[in-house]
Amino acid sequence: MKSKHCAACSQIFYPRPQVPLQNYCAAPACQRERRRRWQEKKRQSDPDYQDNQTRAQQTWCKKHPDYWHDYRITHPEYMKRNRTQQRERNEQAPASSIAKMDASAPIFRLQSGIYRITSVSSAGIAKKNAWIVEITLVSDTYR
Repeated sequence: MKSKHCAACSQIFYPRPQVPLQNYCAAPACQRERRRRWQEKKRQSDPDYQDNQTRAQQTWCKKHPDYWHDYRITHPEYMKRNRTQQRERNEQAPASSIAKMDASAPIFRLQSGIYRITSVSSAGIAKKNAWIVEITLVSDTYR
């Protein structure tokens, strides 16, 4: 049988005679990569598969609510890398598009009245479901 280059690691391998279209060698890392690529392609092309995967992930997250909290505690290098990447993203984004949970330190106080709140945009970086809104005064005679 003719040799091939592995699609994951580029090493030369000989495909099994039973699988003439084999593109990945038998190394565990290459097989993981093969499955990962298949799954990614399947999620993009099959809405039912994507929906099933999303529901399965949500179910798992509900059963393991402390997973990410525990993971961050036991993997400080993950937290450090994540913070570095977030700083880089924040530097690239305009300062006005970054909203934090405790960032509403008003420059002026709104007077009592009736206001209309209108959603302006969901663009930018927001934390804790922050909304970017426009507040328009409808009437300043509030009782």
